[in-house]
Amino acid sequence: MERELPNTVKVVTVWLLAGLAVFLAIQWWQHRAQQARFQVADAGSIEIRRGADGHYHWPGRINGREVDFLVDTGATGSAISTALARELQLEPLGEVSSNTAGGRVSGQLVRIELQLRGGVQVQRLPVVALPALGEQPLLGMDVLGKLHWQQRDGVLRIEFEAQP
Repeated sequence: MERELPNTVKVVTVWLLAGLAVFLAIQWWQHRAQQARFQVADAGSIEIRRGADGHYHWPGRINGREVDFLVDTGATGSAISTALARELQLEPLGEVSSNTAGGRVSGQLVRIELQLRGGVQVQRLPVVALPALGEQPLLGMDVLGKLHWQQRDGVLRIEFEAQP
């Protein structure tokens, strides 16, 4: 004789499967949205579309760890959080302080190996590790100033010089 599962177990199972389907659909949608924000336009350029938060985000790596940089054209230098610096076991090179739009900040100078999606790489880049900085590292003009870029209609276009 077959035993049938109680109605409650059936209803809970259906709701769990529906919740899983919604979760997976949202994850897929977010992944597609992120891919659409960053694309290789042609062999010599990339385009980054402004995100929903109004900022440009450039995926990359710091010392091999994947990160999503916040492009900050108003920042002289790049910065990471002290939490990330500790996680990556970066050696502090000294203390620095500077004036920012948010006031005076102090942090530690560290060096990183930077790789940005699209082929930009900078070895031993000095950056400031700041305690009050959020999860996202800032990509400043110390890197952006060496690239040919323009910003128009919510798109940041970076063009690379042809390699001989």
